Amino acid sequence: MLPPFSKSFLLTLCTYFHKTFIMKTKFFIAIVFLFACHLFAYSQPPEHLNFKGVPINGTLAEYVYKMKLNGFRILKSEDGIAMLTGDFAGYKECIIAVATLKQKDLVYKIAVIFSNRETWSTLSGNYFDLKKMLIEKYGRPSEETETFDSFTQPHDDGRRMYEVKFDNCKYSSTWNIDKGEIQLSIDHDNMINCFVTLIYFDRINNAIIKEKAKADL
Repeated sequence: MLPPFSKSFLLTLCTYFHKTFIMKTKFFIAIVFLFACHLFAYSQPPEHLNFKGVPINGTLAEYVYKMKLNGFRILKSEDGIAMLTGDFAGYKECIIAVATLKQKDLVYKIAVIFSNRETWSTLSGNYFDLKKMLIEKYGRPSEETETFDSFTQPHDDGRRMYEVKFDNCKYSSTWNIDKGEIQLSIDHDNMINCFVTLIYFDRINNAIIKEKAKADL
């Protein structure tokens, strides 16, 4: 026969079991909530890098169509690359190159070629203006180089443009972000055209292209 218990003991015992039940219930709910959050995050498809609000993904024809909706005009399309023209980031008549791997019709890179500049002040002005806007959006670059690969650093406008044309201008900034990579640089084409380029690499599709390329080796 069980010994008699006082009312105060029974009340304390009931309170203890009640608190224990509540604690276990809260712990179970927390575990379920964390598991649900993890499952939700895991089930979400990976996101692509955007260009003009459009994910860098899909076939060349699909992407060109979306760029046309953004106001760009097609110039030509061949060998897995489409060339368009239009305004971008406040700059008029830019050239937009949409690139795919020919063996796999999948867009993975967008290059913006800004207008040709004839003086260092306007060329570097474009570069630093775009860099400032990119910093405001993505933060400081992951990598940056701003120098001239020459025996002495040029000190006047004409000499700096001379170094650009002879491939001695090393001005570039790179942003490595979750969705891909963005590269800003001062470039040239032969001895005449000097301009700024801005390239967007989508991380997901760039990896797919690399795997396709390695499979060919």
